[in-house]
Amino acid sequence: MATKLWASRAASYFRISVFNNTRGFATVAKNLKYADSHEWVKVDGNVATVGITDHAQDHLGDVVYVELPEVGAGVTQGSSFGAVESVKATSDVYSPVSGKVVEVNEVLNDSPGMINGSPYEDGWLMKVEVSNKDELNTLLDADQYTKFCEAEDAKH
Repeated sequence: MATKLWASRAASYFRISVFNNTRGFATVAKNLKYADSHEWVKVDGNVATVGITDHAQDHLGDVVYVELPEVGAGVTQGSSFGAVESVKATSDVYSPVSGKVVEVNEVLNDSPGMINGSPYEDGWLMKVEVSNKDELNTLLDADQYTKFCEAEDAKH
């Protein structure tokens, strides 16, 4: 009985630690915007870099394959542009902005696990030339996204 209680406490502790790690990234990454579908976007001039959040990669588990869009393809805010496959599931990835794909992270073809190890830096998915900057106003900031994740996790 004591072993089960200890294991339960340990699991609870690790879950909290992992989530605090996500919150830590979100706190540090004040310059990012977030979609409620768990993608992040960082805008530099007219180009937005897009990836999946630390929270998303944590829930997916080890990423084994990434389906990226073609350079030159059009993407629409809220529409799927690719997929991330993990050992647990395959999930569509949705664009937080509309525009034209100007670059994809080709490194992910050989190293999809980079999304797990560095979701906000090396594990980005695509860069988009933004066609409507007003769409950025519909996205969440770091604090709003953290609260959204806490509420979502509380449901499960």
